[in-house]
Amino acid sequence: MPTTTAAQRREQARVEYDAFIRACPTNQLLDRISDKWVSLVVCALAPGPMRYSELARKIAGVSPKMLTQTLRSLERDGILARTVTPSVPVRVDYELTPLGLSLSLLLAGVKDWAETYIEEVHEARERYDAGAES
Repeated sequence: MPTTTAAQRREQARVEYDAFIRACPTNQLLDRISDKWVSLVVCALAPGPMRYSELARKIAGVSPKMLTQTLRSLERDGILARTVTPSVPVRVDYELTPLGLSLSLLLAGVKDWAETYIEEVHEARERYDAGAES
């Protein structure tokens, strides 16, 4: 039986990825990137680097704890980079990596779709709710 290298095993796994299977890493990644805070952070960083306080102001409603958790998870996944500049006080900037920039294109489309079609969604909800009351 021929031996396979680690690279060959990874390539075989890539062919076998199936996001519909709960235990598949792609399923877990979809769960991560479909999170509201992830989407908003990635879209906010698309134009360029931002500091934590700028992100907190830009993303209404995000708690400091949730923003910190989201930034850490995105850094771990290679979607953003955190740069610390020694100064008084210390300056920390966040920016998208090339991987994050590729994701931002997709998420910007979803964000644009939501902003474009929210009125139709509201109307559909009202029609549905009116029918449910009958």
